[in-house]
Amino acid sequence: MFDTLTERLSQAVGALRGRGRLTEDNVADTLRQVRMALLEADVAVPVVKAFTDAVKARALGEEVTRSLTPGQAFIKIIHDELVRVMGEPGQGLNLRAQPPVVILLAGLQGAGKTTTAAKLARQLIEGRKKRVLLSSTDVYRPAAMTQLERLAGQVGADYFAADAATAPVEIAKAAVQHARRHGHDVLIVDTAGRLHVDAEMMDEVRAVDAAIAPLERLFIVDSMAGQDAVNAARAFDAALELTGVILTKADGDARGGAALSVRHVTGKPILFLGVGEKTEALETFHPERVASRILGMGDVVSLVEQVQSQVDQEKAQKLAAKLTRGGGFDLNDLREQFQQFQAMGGLGAIMDKLPAGMLPAAGAGQVDERQIRRQIAIIDSMTPGERRRPGTIDGSRKRRIAAGSGAQVQDVNRLLKQFTEMERMMKKLKGGGLRKLMRGLGGRPPGGMPGGFPRPR
Repeated sequence: MFDTLTERLSQAVGALRGRGRLTEDNVADTLRQVRMALLEADVAVPVVKAFTDAVKARALGEEVTRSLTPGQAFIKIIHDELVRVMGEPGQGLNLRAQPPVVILLAGLQGAGKTTTAAKLARQLIEGRKKRVLLSSTDVYRPAAMTQLERLAGQVGADYFAADAATAPVEIAKAAVQHARRHGHDVLIVDTAGRLHVDAEMMDEVRAVDAAIAPLERLFIVDSMAGQDAVNAARAFDAALELTGVILTKADGDARGGAALSVRHVTGKPILFLGVGEKTEALETFHPERVASRILGMGDVVSLVEQVQSQVDQEKAQKLAAKLTRGGGFDLNDLREQFQQFQAMGGLGAIMDKLPAGMLPAAGAGQVDERQIRRQIAIIDSMTPGERRRPGTIDGSRKRRIAAGSGAQVQDVNRLLKQFTEMERMMKKLKGGGLRKLMRGLGGRPPGGMPGGFPRPR
């Protein structure tokens, strides 16, 4: 997300880095570029004007003119104003009410409401230990109810089954009664969407809202929707008095305008970002971190939190203990590392949170995510003995492994070379050698990144 906006803003403010003095002329020129970058990113015009006016007022004030590093001070102003536009950090869901707490999801068709319902349920079940019931009132979209029922099973939530011939309002009321009778803490109701806002849809969602009195009314919006998202947000807010917003598909090639516009237009907080299709791919919204990502500064804090929550700590500790005991690093261990990358959303999702200066020269957008899957397939084609003792893999074995995985012998050689580099690194890490290793390398990881990708520069 924000790739194009990040590139344009970086170009606009890059010339000001290190400037000893800022004038009204060079500030005006930079703001002109910033304005164009925001408009191209589909940020609403009123938001662009308010943003650039605020930046200009602060940039030409004493805050910058008295700074020892005016260029850096100007960049900080842009960062601060981005944070202000996007609002306060997401506070999570409000559950302070008598159970069952009802959460209503609304939005246009294709925004990702059904998947978001499952993601919210997973967070509530795993993070807050709640009993969650999911219900769908979408009687129009083929297989909508089936999809939500399947997702409920995946995340450990209960599902309220209803006949598609039943009126949406009646389904919602029956779901509330079911949740009350069976002791559920939270009921999440997924409503029907349309391709565009229309009177019939608004009447229906208002009727459902009135029937179940939800504590949270969340607008689900596709980050790639641009101005349509802003118009829909305004319409839904007028109909429902929204309590919050969830931006979906924030991991896609989005221009980012929705993130900067919806909060300003509705006045409602952005609570979460959907960053992938998997049910765990939902992040609490932190405007200061998003602003840093927009300006190419990365979001290392979120990356660390992601590692802590999604990397299997038990397996990581077992590997560390194995290496400490003198056990060798083998291809089974390498396979585990590749799977950890996948669990975190792939290499692209990780690189999206790194500062621009740490990215490979080729850029995150050019990383072939299929490479990791291919290398896992190659390892899966090996025998257990070959994984434990890669040195036994000769030419004939390589040909068999390549044929079994649908790869080329060169791919097998590339994987084995990558393994050798990582094995050498793991040996140096035994016995507290990490500090010496990093000092000798000037803080850079040896070899390429897992998967054969180039070393960050």
